Amino acid sequence: MSKKTLVIGASLKSDRYSNRAIKKLVAHNNEVVAIGLRAGVVANVEIDTDKVAYQNIDTVSLYLNPKRQADYFDYIISLNPKRVIFNPGTENPEFYKLLEANNIAFEEACTLVLLSINQF
Repeated sequence: MSKKTLVIGASLKSDRYSNRAIKKLVAHNNEVVAIGLRAGVVANVEIDTDKVAYQNIDTVSLYLNPKRQADYFDYIISLNPKRVIFNPGTENPEFYKLLEANNIAFEEACTLVLLSINQF
Protein backbone atom coordinates (compact mmCIF):
# COMPACT_ATOMS: atom_id res chain seq x y z
CA MET A 1 0.00 0.00 0.00
CA SER A 2 1.43 3.38 -1.00
CA LYS A 3 2.07 5.80 1.82
CA LYS A 4 2.56 9.40 0.72
CA THR A 5 5.87 10.31 2.29
CA LEU A 6 7.52 13.67 2.79
CA VAL A 7 11.31 13.53 3.01
CA ILE A 8 12.66 16.59 4.84
CA GLY A 9 16.37 17.19 4.43
CA ALA A 10 16.42 15.79 0.91
CA SER A 11 19.78 15.92 -0.85
CA LEU A 12 20.81 15.78 -4.49
CA LYS A 13 24.01 14.00 -3.44
CA SER A 14 23.70 10.28 -4.17
CA ASP A 15 25.79 9.28 -1.15
CA ARG A 16 23.34 10.89 1.31
CA TYR A 17 20.82 8.71 3.11
CA SER A 18 17.95 11.05 2.27
CA ASN A 19 18.76 10.60 -1.43
CA ARG A 20 18.86 6.82 -1.04
CA ALA A 21 15.58 6.92 0.88
CA ILE A 22 13.82 8.83 -1.90
CA LYS A 23 15.00 6.27 -4.46
CA LYS A 24 13.99 3.32 -2.31
CA LEU A 25 10.59 4.82 -1.45
CA VAL A 26 9.90 5.33 -5.16
CA ALA A 27 11.10 1.79 -5.92
CA HIS A 28 8.58 0.52 -3.35
CA ASN A 29 5.80 2.45 -5.16
CA ASN A 30 5.31 5.11 -2.51
CA GLU A 31 4.27 8.61 -3.52
CA VAL A 32 7.13 10.88 -2.45
CA VAL A 33 7.46 14.62 -1.99
CA ALA A 34 10.62 16.26 -0.70
CA ILE A 35 12.06 19.41 0.80
CA GLY A 36 15.76 20.25 0.76
CA LEU A 37 18.17 23.15 0.70
CA ARG A 38 18.63 22.93 -3.07
CA ALA A 39 16.01 22.42 -5.75
CA GLY A 40 16.47 19.50 -8.09
CA VAL A 41 15.16 16.07 -8.98
CA VAL A 42 15.89 12.65 -7.48
CA ALA A 43 14.17 9.58 -8.96
CA ASN A 44 11.63 11.84 -10.69
CA VAL A 45 10.80 13.50 -7.35
CA GLU A 46 11.11 17.28 -7.36
CA ILE A 47 12.88 18.64 -4.31
CA ASP A 48 11.16 21.80 -3.11
CA THR A 49 13.03 24.44 -1.14
CA ASP A 50 9.93 25.92 0.50
CA LYS A 51 7.51 24.50 3.04
CA VAL A 52 4.73 23.41 0.70
CA ALA A 53 1.25 22.73 2.10
CA TYR A 54 1.19 19.13 0.90
CA GLN A 55 -2.04 17.20 1.35
CA ASN A 56 -2.58 13.67 2.69
CA ILE A 57 0.91 13.08 4.07
CA ASP A 58 1.08 9.67 5.75
CA THR A 59 4.71 9.75 6.85
CA VAL A 60 7.37 12.40 7.35
CA SER A 61 10.89 10.99 7.14
CA LEU A 62 13.33 13.39 8.81
CA TYR A 63 16.93 13.89 7.75
CA LEU A 64 17.60 17.11 9.67
CA ASN A 65 19.68 17.39 12.81
CA PRO A 66 17.73 18.43 15.93
CA LYS A 67 18.95 22.06 15.82
CA ARG A 68 17.54 22.54 12.32
CA GLN A 69 14.24 20.80 13.12
CA ALA A 70 12.87 23.65 15.26
CA ASP A 71 12.10 25.66 12.11
CA TYR A 72 9.90 22.75 10.97
CA PHE A 73 7.95 21.92 14.15
CA ASP A 74 4.82 23.95 13.32
CA TYR A 75 5.01 23.08 9.64
CA ILE A 76 5.13 19.33 10.22
CA ILE A 77 2.34 19.48 12.79
CA SER A 78 0.22 21.53 10.34
CA LEU A 79 0.50 18.70 7.78
CA ASN A 80 -1.04 16.31 10.33
CA PRO A 81 0.88 13.24 9.20
CA LYS A 82 0.08 9.84 10.67
CA ARG A 83 3.71 9.46 11.79
CA VAL A 84 7.16 11.00 11.80
CA ILE A 85 10.25 8.84 11.39
CA PHE A 86 13.37 10.12 13.14
CA ASN A 87 16.22 8.60 11.15
CA PRO A 88 19.56 8.00 12.93
CA GLY A 89 21.05 11.29 14.07
CA THR A 90 17.73 13.14 14.09
CA GLU A 91 16.40 11.99 17.47
CA ASN A 92 14.73 14.91 19.27
CA PRO A 93 12.86 14.46 22.61
CA GLU A 94 11.68 18.09 22.50
CA PHE A 95 9.89 17.43 19.20
CA TYR A 96 8.50 14.09 20.48
CA LYS A 97 6.55 16.00 23.15
CA LEU A 98 5.00 18.33 20.57
CA LEU A 99 4.04 15.42 18.32
CA GLU A 100 2.47 13.55 21.25
CA ALA A 101 0.49 16.66 22.22
CA ASN A 102 -0.88 16.72 18.66
CA ASN A 103 -1.62 12.97 18.50
CA ILE A 104 1.00 12.31 15.84
CA ALA A 105 2.88 9.02 16.11
CA PHE A 106 6.65 8.98 15.85
CA GLU A 107 9.42 6.44 15.86
CA GLU A 108 13.19 6.37 15.98
CA ALA A 109 13.94 4.21 12.99
CA CYS A 110 15.69 4.11 9.65
CA THR A 111 13.47 4.53 6.61
CA LEU A 112 15.89 2.45 4.52
CA VAL A 113 15.83 -0.44 7.00
CA LEU A 114 12.04 -0.31 7.39
CA LEU A 115 11.65 -0.55 3.62
CA SER A 116 14.16 -3.39 3.31
CA ILE A 117 12.32 -5.52 5.89
CA ASN A 118 8.83 -4.59 4.63
CA GLN A 119 7.93 -2.78 7.86
CA PHE A 120 7.48 0.68 6.37
